[in-house]
Amino acid sequence: MEALTEGYGLIEGPLWVSGRGLMFSDVLNGGVFCLSPDGQVSDVFAHRRGIGGMSLHVDDGLIVSGRNISFKPFGGGETVTVLDRDEPAGLVGFNDITTDSAGRVYAGGLGASPVFADGREPASGNLYLIDLDGSSRVVGEDIRLTNGLGFSPDGRTLYHSDSLRRSVCCYDVAESGDLGPKRTFVETERGVPDGLVVAEDGSVWVALAGGGQGVAVFESDGTYRQHIEIPHPMCTSVCFGGDDLQDLYIVSGSEGLDGDARGGVFKVRTEVAGLAVAPARVALG
Repeated sequence: MEALTEGYGLIEGPLWVSGRGLMFSDVLNGGVFCLSPDGQVSDVFAHRRGIGGMSLHVDDGLIVSGRNISFKPFGGGETVTVLDRDEPAGLVGFNDITTDSAGRVYAGGLGASPVFADGREPASGNLYLIDLDGSSRVVGEDIRLTNGLGFSPDGRTLYHSDSLRRSVCCYDVAESGDLGPKRTFVETERGVPDGLVVAEDGSVWVALAGGGQGVAVFESDGTYRQHIEIPHPMCTSVCFGGDDLQDLYIVSGSEGLDGDARGGVFKVRTEVAGLAVAPARVALG
């Protein structure tokens, strides 16, 4: 286990981008950063707070969550809103996102902010699909606190963390991208499920926040395999990276530690490779 960098409020959205390195956000303090393979951290996008998930887009930029789902181009340029919030309808923003093999985007909607006090009572949110033509629709409902999203190797199952229910659910995926009924995949006892990622062998790797202090690994049938511990109690998300996708990057927040800028990035070598996540191909504007 290597500790690579520290000094952030709440790290989320880790994303391996070949040729660049590990990108991650600081939800509380704002910004997107890139940790290069040689260990240098650089700013990618400044200021924007609340980014809980990110995906690469084929048009040389990132799809990011937060108060809306937006495209932000590398190297500067205008931000494009892909899917906006709808506060009167109870949609106050978005958290984790992922893409399927076609490049469609799945985004977890928030009924209330889990980190920014907005005076709202806790409320469930829905899961949205942004199709290739830029249209969007609800494909899953009643997620009390949406978090990690990831597909099985064959793309026929979507895993989805619901932190307040302490469960990871799953859905069958149709060719259209629509989802079948929600099923419980696993329920966690140590910490609450946050970000997740899937490996080539079908195992599901779940970051455990709220004192979980690491990553729980489950076989594709839900059987517990192992726990990978980090020295921070607030483990928020996880992704595979490196040229062979066998470097597991684990990120954390400051909660449970002395100080409010202790969130860090850790790396451990794994025996199994992660799945490459396809870039988004949704229409922009």
